[in-house]
Amino acid sequence: MMRFILPFVVFIIMAAFMYVGLGLNPREVPSPLVGKAAPAFTLPQLHEPSKQFSPQDMKGKVWLLNVWASWCTACENEHPLFMELSRQNLVPIYGMDYKDKREDGEAWLRKHGNPYTLIVSDSEGRVGIDYGVYGVPETYVIDKQGIIKYKQIGGVSPQVLSEKILPLVKELQAK
Repeated sequence: MMRFILPFVVFIIMAAFMYVGLGLNPREVPSPLVGKAAPAFTLPQLHEPSKQFSPQDMKGKVWLLNVWASWCTACENEHPLFMELSRQNLVPIYGMDYKDKREDGEAWLRKHGNPYTLIVSDSEGRVGIDYGVYGVPETYVIDKQGIIKYKQIGGVSPQVLSEKILPLVKELQAK
């Protein structure tokens, strides 16, 4: 009888972990980068490859970094939200065209509109790796000191924008 108790207890513990794990939202995976300095990089601009951009250029400003690609369906879904946010001029939105051909990214923007203050091209995806990109789209809120304060995995919804991102941006801008 005792030899069956230990396997039963182990089974119950494993079942409890599975129950809790299956109830988690995969879009809310905590990022180890939140609270740390945004990884440094220098990348060519999408529209003007001879010009470079680095997050160091944004010191003293609160900004969003949206990682997207022309081949990304979820990016297309969130794009109208960024177009509207850009019109409101509440926070600068910088884009990172991820693992994409320059001409494909430019064509996509011509078709859907360009909400970005500036776009860099991470055609090899190396900077995306430094940022812990799981897949596009992903959006980061970066504060005046260059610290990542929030990471949205997957598309930004109106609810996430109004309840998480914009209140955080407003708070960070007031500091």
